[in-house]
Amino acid sequence: MTPPVDVLAAGDPVAAVLAAHRDGRRIAVRTSGTTSRPRAVVRSTASWWDSFPAVTELSGVDAGARLWLPGPLHSSMNLFAAVHAHVVGAHLVADPAAATHGCLTPAALAAVLADGTPVRGLRLVVAGDRLPRALADRAVAAGARVEHYYGAAELSFLAWGSADDDLRPFPDVRLQVRDGVVWARSPYLSEGYVEDPGHPDDGAAVPGGAGAPFAVDRGGWATVGDRGVLTDEGHLAVVGRGDLAVLTGGATVLVADVEAVLRAAGAGDSVVVGLPHPRLGQLVAAVGTDAAALAAARATGLPELSTAQRPRRWFHLDRWPVTATGKVDRSAVATSAAEGRLTRLTGAVR
Repeated sequence: MTPPVDVLAAGDPVAAVLAAHRDGRRIAVRTSGTTSRPRAVVRSTASWWDSFPAVTELSGVDAGARLWLPGPLHSSMNLFAAVHAHVVGAHLVADPAAATHGCLTPAALAAVLADGTPVRGLRLVVAGDRLPRALADRAVAAGARVEHYYGAAELSFLAWGSADDDLRPFPDVRLQVRDGVVWARSPYLSEGYVEDPGHPDDGAAVPGGAGAPFAVDRGGWATVGDRGVLTDEGHLAVVGRGDLAVLTGGATVLVADVEAVLRAAGAGDSVVVGLPHPRLGQLVAAVGTDAAALAAARATGLPELSTAQRPRRWFHLDRWPVTATGKVDRSAVATSAAEGRLTRLTGAVR
């Protein structure tokens, strides 16, 4: 089997994708590695091209649009956006002041708003991580129109909305939640992983593998292990990746479960990490960018959480450290907290 084109190894990844499409070859892109090691994901170019009409309709990025894309092209989210822009006749611009549209991660959006970068009149597509309603509202208050989608490198688009609380299935995608895990049937799925996309022996992709999150059942439904809930109104609420956990005192605490309770308690933009502890192994710690909201959530006592789940340390930081693909760098957050480089919220916990 002909190996896929490793588009990120090319000097111009966009041109490499376009050439692969013309030649009828598959492409390999990388996962972000947020919760596991990065993997090469193989897909047909048709699995992207077939979604272009819906993306154009939902995002407004069409012929004549000027797209500001501040993130790196080695992120599959950004590479897709750049390829889509080229195909529909939109133009990439480096200056947000010259743009009609933007595509960025929630962490990047938070940084843009904190820096005072003008976003008035921009239509922003925010993806790559969960977009809290409060952050979306801040962007709207600054004059932007905000779109948000949920997906994965392995699955492509799954749901679209204006923030994380009103996501609906992407066109032609069916969603299920089984035992708390999000599954999808979609024409936009990848074929799976290869270890080395440039090696002739690795031409065949496989879904999953040892420790890999991507799985496909016999009915063609696929998942990457994200946890979520489908509401009675048809909205998908994504909680987080189900394999990210803190091991404390012999208990396994899924950070997604704790973060969901924190959000419901009004903690603002926050993440949960594990801190080293000599007796318990790790302590559950909550870190947020809004000190007042985090303290207010802490003061409730979070009765929905078990003893093991309840955060024992609370920290504030002004801005999230981010990975090369623009997502919150949980490892850096945990290291900063462990090394005492974050502001700790003190006082008794109810």
